[in-house]
Amino acid sequence: MTEVIPAPARLRRDPAGRRTEIGRDTVLRAGPGTEGVARWLRATVGAATGLPFPESGGGACRIELGIESGLPDEGYRLTAGGGTVGLAGGSAAGVFRGAQTLRQLLGPDAFRRAPVRPDRVWEVPEITVEDAPRFRWRGLMLDVARHFMPKEGVLRYLDLMAAHKLNVFHFHLTDDQGWRIEIERYPELAGIASWRPRTKFGHRSSPLWDEKPHGGCYTRDDIREIVAYAAERHITVVPEIDVPGHAQAAVAARPELGNTDAVDTRAVSVWDDWGISPNVLAPTDAALRFCEGVLEEVLELFPSEFVHIGGDECPTDQWRRSATARARARELGLADVDGLRSWFTGHLGRWLTVRGRRPIGWDEILDGALPEGTAVCAWRGHARGAAAARAGHDVVMCPEQHVYLDHRQAPGEDEPVPVGFVRTLEDVYRFEPVPAGLTGEAAGRVLGTQANLWTEVLEDSARVDYQAFPRLAAFAEVAWSTLPAPAERDFAGFERRMAVHYRRLDALGVAYRPPSGPRPWQRRPGVPGRPLPGPPPDR
Repeated sequence: MTEVIPAPARLRRDPAGRRTEIGRDTVLRAGPGTEGVARWLRATVGAATGLPFPESGGGACRIELGIESGLPDEGYRLTAGGGTVGLAGGSAAGVFRGAQTLRQLLGPDAFRRAPVRPDRVWEVPEITVEDAPRFRWRGLMLDVARHFMPKEGVLRYLDLMAAHKLNVFHFHLTDDQGWRIEIERYPELAGIASWRPRTKFGHRSSPLWDEKPHGGCYTRDDIREIVAYAAERHITVVPEIDVPGHAQAAVAARPELGNTDAVDTRAVSVWDDWGISPNVLAPTDAALRFCEGVLEEVLELFPSEFVHIGGDECPTDQWRRSATARARARELGLADVDGLRSWFTGHLGRWLTVRGRRPIGWDEILDGALPEGTAVCAWRGHARGAAAARAGHDVVMCPEQHVYLDHRQAPGEDEPVPVGFVRTLEDVYRFEPVPAGLTGEAAGRVLGTQANLWTEVLEDSARVDYQAFPRLAAFAEVAWSTLPAPAERDFAGFERRMAVHYRRLDALGVAYRPPSGPRPWQRRPGVPGRPLPGPPPDR
């Protein structure tokens, strides 16, 4: 099977259709620096095939892993023929990316956790594949604050990312509805801020509620495990602590962090609804010291170059009513309290920069001065990304209109919860990350792209799967492969390759949206005969 996703740059099949058999005596030899890839192959492909892949022996076939300095960092060259499968990469990451292609060539059963046909003969076509990624940043953002995903689910999504050659996991750990990371110096965050008493079911206009408490929090060792697991798959975990807005959970745990002279923060609880909460952090030294304390522990746990500080959707109503906030604005020489958001995120950005990390935030941070090296997640459209790049900032393109995978996948009322813009599989496949008209140095500022999975209406892993797939496969090809202009892309060819890829997703246990659309029992829950309310089309 040569239906590889993402599509490689060059793939040449043997015209005679010959194949190389991989059996119990096939030797797996790892050159220097590729030992981790060999361990991964034995643990995953070995488990699926039942093959031991010994390090030495005289078998009829051998798999050889190696690093070649002349190849791009994440690029690889895979050759199969004459009893040898050779896999070379510009780095261990490149060899690992090539290992994903090798797994696909072995067939869908190579994606299972144990052999389902113990007597089958494993073969790969005689082939040469040469490949390298278009973008450095090929990401997935997962919101675990609105609906908590237990650690095993996070590890599973790292495996799914690796299978699609994605390499940045943006971990949205805090929001109004929950705080998901243990901070030793602030135990009340895990004890109070990580749980809410109930949850709005469906979109914020829904009349339905799940009256059960909901929550969860990753321990420090959980985070260490997630980071190490990702690193073994050459995925960088970028943590996000969202401030000064989207902070109601933190205020619920520590009322002194809120605008105490504008609202009784002692009455604030972890939010059970969706939307944009008015309960934001106060623009005080105490709130800044709290954020610095949180980030100190975040830096201990996450070695990533980038740390995300949020900066989005921060209402200023409480600041306008707060004498403390108004005084701080006057002290800083700001025209009004609206400038305090940029002051807040700018302070934390400089704090991170001094410690050798690069701040990154949602595109609202462009409204103020940013420390050198700050990157921007452009979520409000291509124009915001273009503006950031022209201003000299590196950019990750994740426009809501194109790659918010919680948005519905088809028009009409048949989607389980039909929120947001309609973005079909073909729409995602035709997404172009680099804004039109951006050229030269500014275009080079586009680090790459990421798909975002917000979980307000994704209450469990099956719903996350349904919204993510198959669109995440299309997105992965956009992020990895060098494709023609959107209108010229071969979507029909992609669909033909997806016919095989669905079988891989089946083997991985992914509850994807079927190509034919939702089944009757997958449609929106609610009162019989009355649809669950959702927002207007294209909000």
